[in-house]
Amino acid sequence: MDVFRCIHVLIALALLLFTPIISNEASANANSTGGCIPSERSALISFKSGLLDPGNLLSSWEGDDCCQWNGVWCNNETGHIVELNLPGGSCNILPPWVPLEPGLGGSIGPSLLGLKQLEHLDLSCNNFSGTLPEFLGSLHNLRSLDLSWSTFVGTVPPQLGNLSNLRYFSLGSNDNSSLYSTDVSWLSRLSSLEHLDMSLVNLSAVVDWVSVVNKLPSLRFLRLFGCQLSSTVDSVPNNNLTSLETLDLSLNNFNKRIAPNWFWDLTSLKLLDISDSGFYGPFPNEIGNMTSIVDIDLSGNNLVGMIPFNLKNLCNLEKFNVAGTNINGNITEIFNRLPRCSWNKLQVLFLPDCNLTGSLPTTLEPLSNLSMLELGNNNITGPIPLWIGELSNLTMLGLSSNNLDGVIHEGHLSGLESLDLLILSDNNHIAIKVNSTWVPPFKQITDIELRSCQLGPKFPTWLRYLTDVYNLDISNTSISDKVPDWFWKAASSVTHLNMRNNQIAGALPSTLEYMRTIVMDLSSNKFSGPIPKLPVSLTSLDFSKNNLSGPLPSDIGASALVSLVLYGNSLSGSIPSYLCKMQSLELLDISRNKITGPISDCAIDSSSANYTCTNIINISLRKNNLSGQFPSFFKNCKNLVFLDLAENQFSGTLPAWIGEKLPSLVFLRLRSNSFSGHIPIELTSLAGLQYLDLAHNNFSGCIPNSLAKFHRMTLEQDKEDRFSGAIRHGIGINDNDMVNYIENISVVTKGQERLYTGEIVYMVNIDLSSNNLTGEIPEEIISLVALTNLNLSWNSLSGQIPEKIGSLSQLESLDLSHNVLSGGIPSSIASLTYLSHMNLSYNNLSGRIPAGNQLDILEDPASMYVGNIDLCGHPLPNNCSINGDTKIERDDLVNMSFHFSMIIGFMVGLLLVFYFMLFSRRWRNTCFVFVDGLYDRTYVQVAVTCRRLWRRN
Repeated sequence: MDVFRCIHVLIALALLLFTPIISNEASANANSTGGCIPSERSALISFKSGLLDPGNLLSSWEGDDCCQWNGVWCNNETGHIVELNLPGGSCNILPPWVPLEPGLGGSIGPSLLGLKQLEHLDLSCNNFSGTLPEFLGSLHNLRSLDLSWSTFVGTVPPQLGNLSNLRYFSLGSNDNSSLYSTDVSWLSRLSSLEHLDMSLVNLSAVVDWVSVVNKLPSLRFLRLFGCQLSSTVDSVPNNNLTSLETLDLSLNNFNKRIAPNWFWDLTSLKLLDISDSGFYGPFPNEIGNMTSIVDIDLSGNNLVGMIPFNLKNLCNLEKFNVAGTNINGNITEIFNRLPRCSWNKLQVLFLPDCNLTGSLPTTLEPLSNLSMLELGNNNITGPIPLWIGELSNLTMLGLSSNNLDGVIHEGHLSGLESLDLLILSDNNHIAIKVNSTWVPPFKQITDIELRSCQLGPKFPTWLRYLTDVYNLDISNTSISDKVPDWFWKAASSVTHLNMRNNQIAGALPSTLEYMRTIVMDLSSNKFSGPIPKLPVSLTSLDFSKNNLSGPLPSDIGASALVSLVLYGNSLSGSIPSYLCKMQSLELLDISRNKITGPISDCAIDSSSANYTCTNIINISLRKNNLSGQFPSFFKNCKNLVFLDLAENQFSGTLPAWIGEKLPSLVFLRLRSNSFSGHIPIELTSLAGLQYLDLAHNNFSGCIPNSLAKFHRMTLEQDKEDRFSGAIRHGIGINDNDMVNYIENISVVTKGQERLYTGEIVYMVNIDLSSNNLTGEIPEEIISLVALTNLNLSWNSLSGQIPEKIGSLSQLESLDLSHNVLSGGIPSSIASLTYLSHMNLSYNNLSGRIPAGNQLDILEDPASMYVGNIDLCGHPLPNNCSINGDTKIERDDLVNMSFHFSMIIGFMVGLLLVFYFMLFSRRWRNTCFVFVDGLYDRTYVQVAVTCRRLWRRN
């Protein structure tokens, strides 16, 4: 034993002596290349070679010391790389107008396996291609792995379950279809996991996910947002999730009652988010058991009734969000049920779209830490109480779309020093009246939305102090004043400016181009003078319905414009050629102005990137003084859906290339011009055409027989189609900020011109009236069963009205007047049950007028048939009698003759029988013998049958 002990002592001494030497050699080896291990540096270089780096995130990856490279962290003692943090910028939470920084792209190569001591890997928010690499499951020392929002596709490899040391795992996808998993049982092997985020990974095929998650006893954070989960359970036996503090199951498809559910047993939860997940039923009393809860979000579910009384148990509550639920109760009662023990902790109270009623409490103990109060889109009435002004920490106040009234003065606003968002829009009876010298305390505010409140008549002077606002909406606020000079400087930082529907006057400043505005709506005011050069950042502009004059600017400045709406002004001059270079332009409406001259063809070169209109969807140039041929500029507008050139002075023939070059066209309106020639048959190749108006031109020849090719007119209309998108082309940040130019669309139907709004998308129209068309109405027109308006009046059409015109079952307006049509009015016309206007006057029609159904209730029925002297019947005074001067329709005569012949034949036959019976004894005897014999046989048969039945009983 002593010998062995001596040997052990000698070995220990040897280790003590040689350890510094070994350590120094290892250190020298590590530092000989500048501080990192050569093999690991080579692995990084190889990894970099497979990547795309448009943002130069890896520009520092040069030299020998890889431990100094951006995103690389080494262990100070061993020199091994232990962290690789290379998140991109593609998922930063930034305002929508701030461009995202490009992240890394390409593919992740297996060279990462050379980093054997790697503990933390963050490749989130990048733009990688391909599937998630399986080899990552071999990095066994990993404790943290973040691959979220990096555009991976395909299935999640189960090899990731081999990372037994993993504590942090984030795999959030960019959408819920590209990355998916049908089996998550491999997760149960990650027994040390504390943080799990698989947001937007498609888990729709996974059923038992709750039992798998329950096998992770160390889990503190679980986020399965938007995973298309549809199954959950009421309870979990042997609950292991006693450490779980954060649970996010929002945006799923559970479609079950909100209680019972397994998560109500997790009393350690501090955050519970089950918003927009298809839960229904009353607000559960189980909420009162969540005594640790800090943040709860139940919004977007079909919950009904008042919040429970036992909410008073939630003494740690800081954030409470039940937006979009149907509380259907009094707002004062809501405040009474909030937990008093957390009154000074509550920071966020979100109750919009909850059908709340009543008035805000007049007095209330201050919620001293409240930072966000959102009560918008309810039915709250009464004035805004003064205690609102005592919420000194409030950053957001949202009371829009209620029925609030009264006056807001300095007392409501002077205490809101931290206010960042003030949203009071659509409370028509609120008036904001403050002293002209008042200086608002919230100078850092960024969002002011006061639409439809009363600010006027003077322009609000307190806006001059708010120089950091990016969204300003003072539309429809009764301002009838000139814009003060200071406003344009104060608003230079505003990105979304809406001042429409006021009486604001004055000229637009020459300094407009220096503003940072992205969306600008000054429509329906009294601005005058020329349009100056626009801000370079501008994408959407609406100056419609003002008093602007002069030509369009020679340099518009805003080359990235998407929407340009200028209708209803007095602009003159010609259309500048720079519009051809605006490649982002989708909407152009300069109708109802005084623009003259032809439209430049822009020297179109289909191979040139500088001259193109391929993105444009909607063009309206109606009611100007434009002239020349049909613009060849449109040849490249392959995505054009809506084209209105009506009420101009265009001339010449309609080119045949329309059918080929404008394949997306749905709305074509060329009325009130001087176009001539035949209607090109190629026009009928526009299968998607829904609205065709060529009225009041000089077209001649026949109506093309191939009308059935208008496929869209033969089908029921889809309410959500591209035509709807072309009409409702928005430029704002919400529905109320949309360019409402649909009010500029006029339609001639039912005998009058009307301005149409959204319902235009459901109108299926053919109007060829007031031309020189000849020939017959094509029989093929009856296949256009979706037609709602057909107007062929004031032409020289001949022949008969198609017999099956009643097949046009959706027809609301029919005008065939002032032609030379002949023959009768088809009886099928009475089956048009939606018909509210018809005019067949001044033709050569004859015969009886059909009656019944909708025809009997049309207004002024006599005028519909005037000028057809051979028509008869109601509602005309001419009776359709045989002896009169009027004629009877051929069908009626045939039917009458047939019935009269039948009656005569029956009477003659009956008289013959009576004659023979009366004057012939042999006929009488024969008849009586036959009758007697028939009686005897019948009597015997009945008697025998009755006897048999009697015996059986």
